[in-house]
Amino acid sequence: MYKLIRSILFLFDAEKVHYLVMRLLRFIHSFGLLRTFFRSIYVESNSKLQTEFLGLKFPNPVGLAAGFDKNAQNIDALADCGFGFIEIGTVTPKAQPGNDKPRLFRLKADEAILNRMGFNNEGMEAAVKALKKRKNKHILIGGNIGKNKWTPNEEATSDYLQCFEALFDFVDYFVVNVSSPNTPNLRALQEKEPLQALLQTLQNANKAKSKPKPILLKIAPDLSETQIDEIIEIVGLTNISGLIVANTTISRAQLKTPAVQVEKMGAGGISGKPITVRSTEMIRYIHQQSSGQIPMIAVGGIHSAQDAIDKLEAGAQLVQLYTGFIYEGPALVRSINKALLKRVQP
Repeated sequence: MYKLIRSILFLFDAEKVHYLVMRLLRFIHSFGLLRTFFRSIYVESNSKLQTEFLGLKFPNPVGLAAGFDKNAQNIDALADCGFGFIEIGTVTPKAQPGNDKPRLFRLKADEAILNRMGFNNEGMEAAVKALKKRKNKHILIGGNIGKNKWTPNEEATSDYLQCFEALFDFVDYFVVNVSSPNTPNLRALQEKEPLQALLQTLQNANKAKSKPKPILLKIAPDLSETQIDEIIEIVGLTNISGLIVANTTISRAQLKTPAVQVEKMGAGGISGKPITVRSTEMIRYIHQQSSGQIPMIAVGGIHSAQDAIDKLEAGAQLVQLYTGFIYEGPALVRSINKALLKRVQP
């Protein structure tokens, strides 16, 4: 059924369809019987799926990655799709429109998406307002934070700190996003010195709280081995809680979509199947190099239960969906959870 619906939706502009689907999910959520029926199809409820990670108890280990619900306005509706946690954002201090449209494209032959959204969001105050309104208190929430486009890198720490303080009472963990390719010069913050300074400042603010919260760093799949080694070192030096591996790639290698067509789409990061192998390799490498001491959430090219299992076996503790959720629908969430249940109860 979903493939039929997808074939129709894929006839239209990707960003417009995204907002249409959000409205549809909110509609389903607002009607009791319809919501109950929807949840009976897609939600896998079993206490054996509960996963403890960084001191938090996740209902299940399958989450929704940042970028899908940037402004935290659809948490209750998205929870009906069976997720164990939802990551909002990327949230910036002030509202910003993002990059010019069109900025979201499907690479159907690759089961991928190219985006150059540019941290479009309504700002941290709007996110807090939306978080206060959510009714589902069981699902865990991550706060993915970034800097405004106009903020120079030298002042970026202030933006991250503002978002951290504003969201602190309303999210369960934080994600520092310095790996999006769609904000000019943002990835320069992944370099050793600025990254260590940024994370240490956030950690100092975190430690000043009576109950500090986990802080994770989201990294790009385009990092060299040397850069990954530096990040492993920085995790140890700053004592942040872990990593999310990995964000979108700027690589255009080995795509099935014709190069001319991809070139017409323009700049942006690619997510989906083209980064499945790379993200798994990075997880395995980090797990081995750190002797299993760095907790990780896997994201990037998870389109099947086996993809999720591969990443968990490589060293991750949780997984997140985005592009796979778009191509496979909410049935993918239940499929992964059912496969994981089989592993714990033969």
